[in-house]
Amino acid sequence: MDSSIINLWPLLGVAVIVVGFILRFNPFVVVVVTALVTAALAGFPVQKVLAELGTGFVKTRNLPLILVLPLAVIGLLERHGLRQHAQNWIGHIKSATTGRLLIVYLGARQLTAAIGLTSLGGHPQMVRPLLAPMAEGATETRYGKLPEALRYRLRAFSAATDNVGLFFGEDIFVAFGAIVLMTTFLHEAGVDVEPIHVAVWGIPTAICAFLIHSYRLHRLDQYIAKEMANAPSAASTTREGGAA
Repeated sequence: MDSSIINLWPLLGVAVIVVGFILRFNPFVVVVVTALVTAALAGFPVQKVLAELGTGFVKTRNLPLILVLPLAVIGLLERHGLRQHAQNWIGHIKSATTGRLLIVYLGARQLTAAIGLTSLGGHPQMVRPLLAPMAEGATETRYGKLPEALRYRLRAFSAATDNVGLFFGEDIFVAFGAIVLMTTFLHEAGVDVEPIHVAVWGIPTAICAFLIHSYRLHRLDQYIAKEMANAPSAASTTREGGAA
């Protein structure tokens, strides 16, 4: 076989992991099966695959502890009113709306991810205890009690904003793993490109992502106003309860 021919069969591992997640299989099982399928299609011997799995396990055996400890701290803060304090604080800013709040967070998330500070946000440590309650608090300050469907919509937009900011922000960071992977793949294919060039060309994409999602967040404010206008009873009930 010609050594210059690139073996593309290992890319079927991507299909395996996509199908596994679509069918909602256990993520750990999906990842392990994907690794085995990819290794088999790449022609790796079984001994080498098992050795790599063992090495990876030994290197990351302290990872669960690193992940669990911050979650325990955040859970303790939530128990002592972190969410309520976040809602009350944002409620004092009369000009704040959910859309404006999330746009500011989107920009901050992209900028920090672009310099490699990807751990400053995230769903468990930022969205759940702070961002989502602040989004709900900003809306409740303007309109009163929220319908459950709208409340969950705000939480979904909060999580999506964090995802968009991280995904398109970290592509600008020159030491990001995906950039290293792309440059390595291109080098193997005979295309000489530097990681800094890939990172720079990620900036226009990040700007477009910011503008598009900011427009969606602006539309979210309009959607909230329309929904709350169609549900005056909930808002009036909240005002009457507060007056009492």
